[in-house]
Amino acid sequence: MLIITSDTFVIIFDQNPLATKQAVDEDGRAKDTIVLSTGENVEPLELEEAAMKSSLIQQIVVIGQDQRRLGAIVVPNKEEVLEAAKKLSIVDADATELSKKQIASLLDKELRKWTSEGSFQIGPVLVIDESFTIDSGLMTPTMKIRRDKVVALYEEQIANLYK
Repeated sequence: MLIITSDTFVIIFDQNPLATKQAVDEDGRAKDTIVLSTGENVEPLELEEAAMKSSLIQQIVVIGQDQRRLGAIVVPNKEEVLEAAKKLSIVDADATELSKKQIASLLDKELRKWTSEGSFQIGPVLVIDESFTIDSGLMTPTMKIRRDKVVALYEEQIANLYK
């Protein structure tokens, strides 16, 4: 087997085309497969795309490597979350903000709604305030989230999420 890697792509030449197809996408990039502690493989992109249909979610990274269940790091759309909380009478109509706990609770329900058709559900949610940007190094110039860098940046909070 020969593996060629760089910051932007991985190419695997192997005599096992099925294994290569499972590890590499059509552009020759390594897939972002999450392997749970149960041994199950999860493709987070499908869940993230489903979750992004929600107006409450600005950005999301599904996490859970070596954990029993999936979780998510979510940048909420604060205005939409506040409006939803008012409509659900979680806060008064004149409220101007929500606690992280209230936001996480709303996002948890929203994630269940939008990802319910998938094989996996998203468990604990880490709500963060700062968007992922190119300038912060958390997105590529083609606007793809750098999952490894996001997970590394929030490593401590992720560990606490799973306690």
